[in-house]
Amino acid sequence: MMTERLLLLDTASLYFRAYFGSPEILAPDGTNVNAVRGLLGYLSQLAEQYQPTHLVCCWDDDWRPQWRVDLIPTYKAHRVVAEVEGAPDVEEVPDPLELQVPVIREVLAAFGIAVVGATGYEADDVIGTLATGAGMPVDVVTGDRDLFQLVDDAAGVRVLYVGRGVGRHERVDEAWVVEKYGVRADQYADFATLRGDASDGLPGVKGVGDKTAASLLQKYGDLAGVRAAAEDPTSDLGPGPRLKIKEAAPYLEVAPAVVAVARDIDLPRGDRLALPRTPADPEGLAALVERWSLSSPVERLTGVLAGLDAAGA
Repeated sequence: MMTERLLLLDTASLYFRAYFGSPEILAPDGTNVNAVRGLLGYLSQLAEQYQPTHLVCCWDDDWRPQWRVDLIPTYKAHRVVAEVEGAPDVEEVPDPLELQVPVIREVLAAFGIAVVGATGYEADDVIGTLATGAGMPVDVVTGDRDLFQLVDDAAGVRVLYVGRGVGRHERVDEAWVVEKYGVRADQYADFATLRGDASDGLPGVKGVGDKTAASLLQKYGDLAGVRAAAEDPTSDLGPGPRLKIKEAAPYLEVAPAVVAVARDIDLPRGDRLALPRTPADPEGLAALVERWSLSSPVERLTGVLAGLDAAGA
């Protein structure tokens, strides 16, 4: 019997990467399907390499949750196409990619691969919840550094970081985080809060970069400890960092809740997340293959899934 292993995919991170990293490939009707084909290729590669028993394509049901925007209005604001009062924010997505997202959902459904999202939450929050208390080793596939906060050697949670490409991904464990950033994985969310992240519209503490954030956390343990030192006139915190931390107090009051991924959403678990060994809807899948010219990536993934069944026999 195969050892149980859960593979959690930051799906949007992967299909964006497939779209921008692959040449245009046209279906018979002229629709570009490079993101569909690329994502299926990533699934095949990762499933073959890591032999998961369970796999989830985690979904952004709400890519910019209002509760996060209420805390920090700049959160992902630069990625909004246009803000309309009373309407949900629309993320800026290239038209040729937007057309492919429904196709991706259809193909995943035909395979029977679990797609899980949650109302009012991002894929990161789904990943954080499913990785917590999974009861088996967990690999999180993402290009988002925020998810380094989930790395936990004792719980068997690591990140397969695809920042340099899926084929050259890095296996992020606790030692990797310490070596790269000078902080522990359980300090990473505080580190990200202090440093900020322009790609997410998080300003951080003005004048505090990676090195200063790391040194503060090394010395004072966590964000609460850093803030306490800033307020304590007898602490050995230097006048420069002290002033910066105190001036950023309004931001530091709310940012930790924005940066931290949720870990307690009510989500399906267990067998409902099992990776199928054969397509759930062969006829539907065949129709999708014909319509969107997906024979090669679908055949490959079908073969990989069947091979997993053989490996576990």
